[in-house]
Amino acid sequence: MSTGTIKKVAGPLVIAEGMRDANMFDVVRVSNQRLIGEIIEIHGDQASIQVYEETSGLGPGEPVESTNAPLSVELGPGLIGSIYDGIQRPLVKIMEQTGNNLTRGVEVPSLNREAKWTFEPTAAVGDKVVGGDIIGEVKETPIVKQRIMIPNGIEGTIKSINGGEYTIEDTIATVEKADGSVENITLLQKWPVRVGRPYKEKLSPDVPLVTGQRVVDTLFPIAKGGVAAVPGPFGSGKTVLQHQLAKWAEADIVVYIGCGERGNEMTDVLNEFPELKDPKTGHSLMERTVLIANTSDMPVAAREASIYVGITIAEYFRDMGYSVALMADSTSRWAEALREMSGRLEEMPGEEGYPAYLGSRLAQFYERAGRVISNGTEGREGALSVIGAVSPPGGDISEPVSQATLRVVKVFWGLDASLAYRRHFPAINWLTSYSLYVSNMGKWFDDAVDGPWMELRGRMVKMLSEEAELDEIVKLVGMDALSAPDRLKLEAARSIREDFLHQDSFHEIDTYTQLEKQYLMMKLILNYYDESLKALNDGANINDLAVLAVRERIGRYKYTSIDNIKSEFDAVMADLKKELADAVAKAKED
Repeated sequence: MSTGTIKKVAGPLVIAEGMRDANMFDVVRVSNQRLIGEIIEIHGDQASIQVYEETSGLGPGEPVESTNAPLSVELGPGLIGSIYDGIQRPLVKIMEQTGNNLTRGVEVPSLNREAKWTFEPTAAVGDKVVGGDIIGEVKETPIVKQRIMIPNGIEGTIKSINGGEYTIEDTIATVEKADGSVENITLLQKWPVRVGRPYKEKLSPDVPLVTGQRVVDTLFPIAKGGVAAVPGPFGSGKTVLQHQLAKWAEADIVVYIGCGERGNEMTDVLNEFPELKDPKTGHSLMERTVLIANTSDMPVAAREASIYVGITIAEYFRDMGYSVALMADSTSRWAEALREMSGRLEEMPGEEGYPAYLGSRLAQFYERAGRVISNGTEGREGALSVIGAVSPPGGDISEPVSQATLRVVKVFWGLDASLAYRRHFPAINWLTSYSLYVSNMGKWFDDAVDGPWMELRGRMVKMLSEEAELDEIVKLVGMDALSAPDRLKLEAARSIREDFLHQDSFHEIDTYTQLEKQYLMMKLILNYYDESLKALNDGANINDLAVLAVRERIGRYKYTSIDNIKSEFDAVMADLKKELADAVAKAKED
């Protein structure tokens, strides 16, 4: 174990000398208060250390001790429902020991060492196993079974395995390796956060992560194992959208990283998630969630580590065969922490003072997402989808963090402050947003609803873009300058915006829309346009077509319960045809 002494302190950066035997990214204990830090640069026997705690009061000459191990997370039963800080310290346990304020140098294990878990073996003595094989299960919460895996790098024959109640450090099985040595297997694993967990194969992103949010599923879908960015200015609804996705997306496990956001936003999450009922199981949403809270008033260096801690925990559940959704809110604050540490290291600044390696670090983070076949004799399919919020200053997405993110992600949900102020939720701008997964998943959507989903989607996208062009003409010369078919197109586009894209996250039915219902809603609006166009050609007056009574029923269709969607669809279509026939007859009389 190498030891040295502090030479210089500059905020969260500490320079220590006498550290020749230490390695890059080793965790160190700084000063007599044993503050946690990580080596981020080495010159000769001098090491630059980013300290994850407040450094005020430290001075030259104090001891620095290396643990000779990289920053790692503890993986095992006890993760679900926990609230950690940026370096996986359990905040609830620390509060019980020290009160409401974090005390420096406090040492609390990430996972409870005393709690006993019921282990049920699924493997037997004599079974041949390799890293990634599941040998048993622990029911961690009523809705999550943690599958206990052989750690990566271990291969051999099970010599002993016993069910029963164990702490995470007790031996539950032994494996005899080819060289005759015996490896003890416990419920606890450790993994370095900056190294992605290995897998057998990465699969094509051709299955969507269904979210129940119409603008997402229909216009800009994200694949299971996909990556999405949610940039938007202050107050445009990034956090609310991420809460909706955490609640409704087809994910078995949610990992939520509050990375440098305001404390009151994280408080909302901490208060809201335990109260929210998981729609699929009826239990609290916290029973399938891991929260990492590293707010803006917590040490800046830990903010940089928090997203790696979160994604390593997410990869662990992915390897069990679960679909995991990771929310990072927000990567802009993470990049600011990177910029501050880079400045203190006196590195050459890049654009707007961010380090030159900002783009590659963001890419390394997002590339750890994916739908994969895990390691093991019988690999399981698991998915890790990453949704990162970006908070560009003033909503300007030409700034470096947004641009570096857009080069990596395949889905861009651009939030628009003007839509948010008009109470349009989700405030995703349909003209600037995009999804590059659409073409891969077209067949899946068509098969899922047994109909031309992609064709209807394409028509809606085209109609929305044509509406934007017609709006420019209306602003210049007024509505009267438009032809009757163009005015009808504007009416249909208004229906798409107000009746389809607008969604009420607080309404018990409208908060989540099944794919089948989304498909019928698209058909209803486009049928209104097609049938009205025919009526227009038969002589109907455009003013009559714009105020049909049935349009109110089309608008309220989104509040129809899933059991009645087909009967209501047929009833609305019958009313539409009758009212259009009346409009044509009235025009002929006139």
